[in-house]
Amino acid sequence: MCKECGCGENSGATRLQFTADGYTADSAKTVEKTLLGLAGVLYVHIHAHDGETTIDYNPAKTRLTEILGVFSKNGVEPQI
Repeated sequence: MCKECGCGENSGATRLQFTADGYTADSAKTVEKTLLGLAGVLYVHIHAHDGETTIDYNPAKTRLTEILGVFSKNGVEPQI
C-alpha cells in the first residue's frame, strides 16, 4: 500500500468497465489524462476503436459524477 495516498490492494477501489461512444484518438488521450489527474483515480485504460473503458477509482476521493463529467466535456457518452 502506498503511504502517500493509500492506494493499493486494500484501498477500497471500485472498478468501472463499460463501453463509450464518441471517442476519437485525441479525445481518448484527453479523457485518460484528465481522469488520471483526479485525486482518487488509480487506473484508466481506454480502447478508442471500440469504446472499451476501464477505470479503477476510490469513491471516497473522487465522485462518480466527477468522472462522468470528464466524458461529457469531451463529447464521449458512456454506456453505463
